Formats: sequence, structure tokens, C-alpha cells
Amino acid sequence: MDTGARTSCIHAFEVEPFDKDGAKWVRFSVHPVQGCSEHVITCEAEVIDFRPVTDSGGHREMRYVIKTIIEFNNMRWPAEFTLTNRDTMKFRMLVGRTTMNGRLAIDPSLSYQLSIK
Repeated sequence: MDTGARTSCIHAFEVEPFDKDGAKWVRFSVHPVQGCSEHVITCEAEVIDFRPVTDSGGHREMRYVIKTIIEFNNMRWPAEFTLTNRDTMKFRMLVGRTTMNGRLAIDPSLSYQLSIK
């Protein structure tokens, strides 16, 4: 997991928008296991926005925004995530400041503090 940006994002590929019951939805694939591209899960979510996002390198791209549940250490809450290809990044998910907003505090001197279930 990465942190630091304003908006959270998930590594997603094969992103396809579609209509479902009159609403905009998106179908996308994810690699659920860090460092492994063998396992693939296909997901679907309602699109809550399609907006420009500027990455840390200053590149701007239009991204689909979905809302999903995030869970850390027995805490669960809804959060917005943009979908983007993070193949070149070290971590497949970035948890932004708006998602952490008073729920999580990050100590940058520590690494790998939460175990994977």
C-alpha cells in the first residue's frame, strides 16, 4: 500500500464501462496478491464520477471513480477510489488523505505494519 496522495486509487486493468439498469458501471480486473500477476479477479462497480487526476509526476488522466468498503485492523468504512494502471508502481493500492481522514495515522519511519489475512 502506498500513501501520500489526496485521492485513493486501485491498480486496475481491462477497464470497461457499461450501462446497468440505467446507471454507469465499470468492469475491471485486479491482481489481488502483491507481486503476483498470475491471480486475476474481475470486479464490477457503479461509477460515481469520471474526473481528471494528476499523478505525482504531473501527468493528468481521466479516471473512473468507484465507492467501495475499505478495511484495516477491524475498521471498515466506505471510500472513493479511482481506477488506474499501477503496473510501474511498487504497490497496487494507494490510500489517499481523504480516505484516511482521521481514521488512520501513518508513521513514515515504519514499514509493513499490517499483516495480510
